Amino acid sequence: MRVLDKTVRAVGRVEVDEQHIHNIAPKFEGWIEKLHVKTTGEPVKKGQALFDVYSPELVSAQREYAIAVQGVAALKDADSDTRLSMQQLAEASLQRLKNWDISEQQVKDLAKSETTRRSLTFHAFHTPVNGIVLEKKALEGMRFMPGEMLYQIADLSSVWVIADVFEQDIALVKTGAKARVKITAYPDKQFNAVITYVYPTLNPATRTVPVRLEMANPQGLLKPAMFAQVEMSVVSKGKVLTVPASAVIDSGTRQIVLVQLAEGRFEPRE
Repeated sequence: MRVLDKTVRAVGRVEVDEQHIHNIAPKFEGWIEKLHVKTTGEPVKKGQALFDVYSPELVSAQREYAIAVQGVAALKDADSDTRLSMQQLAEASLQRLKNWDISEQQVKDLAKSETTRRSLTFHAFHTPVNGIVLEKKALEGMRFMPGEMLYQIADLSSVWVIADVFEQDIALVKTGAKARVKITAYPDKQFNAVITYVYPTLNPATRTVPVRLEMANPQGLLKPAMFAQVEMSVVSKGKVLTVPASAVIDSGTRQIVLVQLAEGRFEPRE
């Protein structure tokens, strides 16, 4: 009687953590006048300037806000209803700029100067910290439409490994279990990962089920599309009766072992 440990082995590949991907897609129409982040693979930090943009909509919104701010100051001695109406107009213009992801500092600068700027700098306020540019469509001088993706930025401080587990082993794989990962590019290193999801689909061509593992990547060694070998240790429940594999006699129709009943006496048993 003993506990049988089994190791499930699978091959996989490193992929970007989908939870840490962000698309930069402005909510207004405009033209890119200058790029601050110019290449794919370039690191980007939260709040970093991405590009300078000229947009007639932004100019119009700024002008409305400047006029409303001037109106609030001019009507300081007017009745309360008039002042309230002008204040609401100023707040609406301000909110419109914020809804277009204009930074707080830029809004404060506009409020102080009360002037209209032809172009504004668009910052990466919604990107993960220490991300990199996975894809760049932005070009100087190009026109973009609302919702058009200009940059795709991802945080690679943690990554996924998608392992292809054979059909006969999938029942042994449980979420939350730990696994060891070896990367082809770093044969001398071993990485620790955690199984976070077993996909509900099976690949009929390879008879494998994708299994997702999450692992930390603080040094940036793991790069998307790298090959990986995954080992998942599976522990059976409790002790079971075991015999050496060499003791099993396989006749082709059944598998038996010879059990010793007494000295010189044996009995075949399934």
